[in-house]
Amino acid sequence: MTFSAQQIALLLGGQLYGNAGAQVSDVAPVESAQPHQLSFITDEKYLPCLETTRAGIVLISKDLKDLKDLKDLKDRAFILVPNARGAMAQLLQIAAKAMNPARRGVEQPSFVAEGVEIPDDAYIGAFAYVGKNVRLGKGVQIYPQAYIGDNVTIGDNTVLYAGAKVYYNCVIGANCILHAGAVIGADGFGFEPDAEGNNRKIPQIGNVVIEDDVEIGANTTIDRAMMGSTIIRRNAKLDNLVQIGHNVEVGTSDFLCAQVGIAGSSKIGSHCILAGQAGVAGHIEITDNCVFGAQSGIPNSVRRPGTYMGYPAIDAATWRRAVVRFKQSGQK
Repeated sequence: MTFSAQQIALLLGGQLYGNAGAQVSDVAPVESAQPHQLSFITDEKYLPCLETTRAGIVLISKDLKDLKDLKDLKDRAFILVPNARGAMAQLLQIAAKAMNPARRGVEQPSFVAEGVEIPDDAYIGAFAYVGKNVRLGKGVQIYPQAYIGDNVTIGDNTVLYAGAKVYYNCVIGANCILHAGAVIGADGFGFEPDAEGNNRKIPQIGNVVIEDDVEIGANTTIDRAMMGSTIIRRNAKLDNLVQIGHNVEVGTSDFLCAQVGIAGSSKIGSHCILAGQAGVAGHIEITDNCVFGAQSGIPNSVRRPGTYMGYPAIDAATWRRAVVRFKQSGQK
């Protein structure tokens, strides 16, 4: 697909300078972009690239630069927008739909249990398995080799990529994305030693409930509850290789980065960020609006919003000062 600078400016409501007829059909970083490519700048450190970039069109956050002095440039186009990264995301959504459009129909061989209704605009890929009493919403996309167990509900326009697994009785909301290898509803890690010291399995008879607009990364696992539900609240985003234990609740609009682990029965508030490899102990609560740095360890409940780092996780400013002292003491 090819777009002109004028079309893009109108779509984004941006302020256009330079060549309104510039055409682009691809995207690239501003340093390496070519005349047929679009790029963006959201940070002042990349402003010098405006003089050297070969990009046909550049989106720029309007708080960075007044471009009136560049309006006479003939070959390139610059578009001022409130948020260049957000504008780029909007354009990439259009491009992504064009590159990987929604599919329809049931490919063979696949298995769909008797009585399951497949909406006309849904897609079931080859070698997918859809169990008994499954309810599928409109526009659902189930890619090859995905598994959907009995009594699962999947909301409108949700996508399960190749090899995603959803165990029995789980509920997936609308507009969700489950990437390849995600496992929803495997047994929680529940065992109890008997009189001889042998670890006996505690049956995990709950489920997983994923609300609307959630994205689950590749090879991420979310365990079913022992009783009740493990819950992922609306608009949460989980990166690849995240582990969610049984009976955990992940809050609305949370970000969980790669290799985050949350032990059983803990509750994470809304609008929290857990950076890579952060670990949360079991049976604790974290309040809303908390940020935890990479490899933070959270052994106790956190009642106050803020930014935390280290193990045990403490106020980030205190942690940074402590690290400086650690280095100083090691040099003596």
